[in-house]
Parts: sequence; structure tokens; C-alpha cells
Amino acid sequence: ERAPRPSRSTGKLGKRTALCREIAREVAGLSPYERRILDMIKTGGSAADKRIYKFAKRRLGSHKRAVAKREDIKAVNSKMRAKQAGAN
Repeated sequence: ERAPRPSRSTGKLGKRTALCREIAREVAGLSPYERRILDMIKTGGSAADKRIYKFAKRRLGSHKRAVAKREDIKAVNSKMRAKQAGAN
């Protein structure tokens, strides 16, 4: 068994980059289109996931990015809800 080639590790998220992005998200908050996605998640509805996907795909340009953004904003929403539940 050979060790994986260095090219296989391309694109992985490093500790430093993850920390920088987390701090930037804390300081800057959500962009307007991300806030709109968050609002769509909160209001929900029957086909909310599809609407969010279509909206994100229009803004970001690809299926993969749109799905990743939807999951990311859902995670932000759940984190906010957990924080709020802990405060009460």
C-alpha cells in the first residue's frame, strides 16, 4: 500500500483557514443574500428546500455550491437556535 499522493490533499480545509473563516463570519455576519436564505429557512413552507436551492444556485452559479451554501446556512440557523435555547 502506497502513501496517498500530495495532490489528493488539495482543497482540504486546514485549521488556520477554518479559524480565519469562523472569525470573519463572527465579525462580518451574513451577507444580504445569506440573510434572505436564512429567512426562507425560518418561514419554511412545503417546498422551502427547493426554493432555497434555486435561489442559491442563481446567486452562486453551480449546483454543488448552492447545496453547500444551503447546508451551511441551515447549520448557522441551528447554531443560533441552540444558542437562543441555552440563553432561556
